[in-house]
Formats: sequence, C-alpha cells, structure tokens
Amino acid sequence: MSAPLPPVVADLVEDEPFADLVTDAPKIIAVASPRPRNPIPVVMPLTPRSTFARASAFVRSVTEWCFGLAALFVGLAVLAAVPVGQFLAFGYLLESGGRVARTGRLRDGFIGIRTAAKFGGGALAGFLLWLPLYFLSIQAQAARIIDPHGRIARQWEFWLSLLATLAALHACAAVLRGGRVRDFCRPLNVPWLVARAYRGGLFIEARDRLWNTVVGLRLPYYFWLGVRGFVGAFLWLAVPLLLLGQGHRAPLVGIIGGLMLAGVVLYVPFLQVRFARDNRLRAYREFKQVRAAFRRAPLAFALALWVHLLFAIPLYVLKIELIPRDLVFLEGLMFLLFIFPARLLGGWAYARGTRRAVPRAWALRWMGRVAVVPIVAAYVIVVFLSQHLGWQGIASLYEQHAFLLPVPFVTSG
Repeated sequence: MSAPLPPVVADLVEDEPFADLVTDAPKIIAVASPRPRNPIPVVMPLTPRSTFARASAFVRSVTEWCFGLAALFVGLAVLAAVPVGQFLAFGYLLESGGRVARTGRLRDGFIGIRTAAKFGGGALAGFLLWLPLYFLSIQAQAARIIDPHGRIARQWEFWLSLLATLAALHACAAVLRGGRVRDFCRPLNVPWLVARAYRGGLFIEARDRLWNTVVGLRLPYYFWLGVRGFVGAFLWLAVPLLLLGQGHRAPLVGIIGGLMLAGVVLYVPFLQVRFARDNRLRAYREFKQVRAAFRRAPLAFALALWVHLLFAIPLYVLKIELIPRDLVFLEGLMFLLFIFPARLLGGWAYARGTRRAVPRAWALRWMGRVAVVPIVAAYVIVVFLSQHLGWQGIASLYEQHAFLLPVPFVTSG
C-alpha cells in the first residue's frame, strides 16, 4: 500500500490592496498518476477575463481597501477613547512599525485592512437599518405625548415594535451569513434564519465563528505589546520630564532636563521600533544597535524623526483647553492621522539601517545629525511650554502622545 500524499499548505496574503484580483495566468493543477508519489502537473488555462471585468475587480478591491483603512482609523479612535482600549491602539501602532522594520515595505504596516472593511461595512449597514426605526420612534413618541392612550399612539407603538423585531432578526441573520454589506441587503434573511434554526446546529456554528473571529483579532497580543511598549518608553522619559518640570523653580535643573530630553527623543522612536520588531522588552536597552543602524541610514533616520516630532507638535494645541468627553473620539482620530505615518516611517528607516552592511560616508552621517537638531530643539521647547499653556500644568509633561498612549487627555464629565 503506497504512502499518502503530503498535505498542501497554502500561504495567506493579508491586506494587499489588490490581493483578490484574479489574473489570466494559466492555472497548474496536479493530477495524480497511478503512482501517487509522482503527480503529473497539467496546465489548464483559465478563461481570459475581459478588460471591463478586470477593471471592475480592480475598482472593487481598491474601494474595499480604502474603506477598510477609514474603518480601521475610526475603530482605533474609538479604542483610544477607552482607558483599556488605549493600550490596544498603542499596541497596533507599535506592531505596524515593527512589521515595516522586519520587511522594509511600508504596505506591511497596514494590518487588518480587509478585516476592518468587513467590520466597518457591517456597522454601516446596521446604522442604516437603524435609521427608519429612529424616525418611527420619534413619531410614536409624538403621538404618545398628544394622546397617551389613543388609537394612533397604539398603532405607532405596534408598528415600531414589529419593525424593530424584524430588523433585529434581519441583522442577526446577516451577521450569521457573513456580516458583509451584501448580507444585510438580502431581502429574505428572516426566512433563512428560521430555516437554518430548524435544521439545527446554528448555535454551534455561530459560537465557532465568533470564537475564530475574536482569536483572529489577537487582542491579548496587541494589549500586552502596548503595555510593555508604554513601560519601556516611560522609563526613558520619566527622569528628563521630571527635571524639565522643575525648570520654573530651578532653571539649571530645567536646562539639564531639556538636554536629557533632547537626547532621549533621538532614540526612543527607534527603540520602540526595535522592541516591536523583536517583541523583546530588553530591546529598550539596545541603544548601541540603534546608533549602528543610524550610521548605515542617517538620512532615512533624520526624515523619520522629523516626521515623528513635527507631527506631534500640533497636538499640543489640544492641551490648552479642557477637552469635553464627547470630543475624545475626534481627538483620537486626529492623533492617529498624525502619528500613524510617523510609525511607518520609523520602521522603514530602521529596516534600511539594518539591511546595509557598512556605514554611510562621514559627510552623510553628520548631515543626518545636524538635520535633526532644529526639530529636536523645537520639540523640547514645545514640551517645556506645554506645562505653562496647558490646563493640567506640570502633569501635561507626562502626556507624551508621540511616544506613549494615543490620547493622554483627561476629559470632563
């Protein structure tokens, strides 16, 4: 009896903008011969797709990717407004930079775009499904105010209850069928749900799908990465910020703190990239390796640091006034729009520095060092002034949104 064929392992390509486009390349299918150990490859050409079909697939793929990117930023902004969710958002930013540092490709930092598009589409469809119920509830409430026990009020309440029940069943069936926008657009979701429940096994299938979805999000990994990334960066920043906060009482101490902070911000963004790339908290101590990578890509490091600090400076304007709780979501969205590109560039610069074997020329290294002096000085000055302009005073110094949690803002009740 001959041995069985080895299993086939397929590599999954995640979040490529055009990963789902089907090309016209011939398809190779292995057809087993009488001896299973020697499969005969047979080339079976696919039917050529028309130009219109390829263009339509391209537009759908790009549209889905762009929508997923927007949904991802909205979701991260919502997480950034929640105390525990802040570590999840911070962990995602660190992982994005770490992946770019591993591969050197900026597109690898866009993690979970297709998954975000699926969740965002389901949320948008659910919102549109809720709108008619909202307007019906307004009419029912108005009728109840005019005549609380009248026939018109009872009719509005009856139809509102009936449509709310049907909408809930329709949404549940759409989620069980995949949760995509087209699943919400199916008109016969309720009959399908009844028939599927009658056949049995619906609860087990729903439980398994929910478990696989939650596990695929890797929430514990991002949370733990965010917590450790926060601790490592805070240990670097704590002493300089403490000394800088005493500058209004002891100017010499403040100057020493400012100089220490200027030296720290040169390393912390790239230490975070190295930490996320290797997933080791000890990477925060390996500043010599960061210096070695800088010598091999000085201009790339200078560009990444410029973007990181320059994009962080405008966010300090938000500390001048107390931010209402209802606007925290918008603050988180603004933070992500500014800091996410900086994280990607930091990973890209570090990847360039680790791939080269020899340092760059002496002149290029000094060009990179001199280029970062203005932006580092400007950042230290802005951080020092934030304690006098911000409503929190000295406490605002420790809200380093460029290196720590996404939205370190205290909101009103």
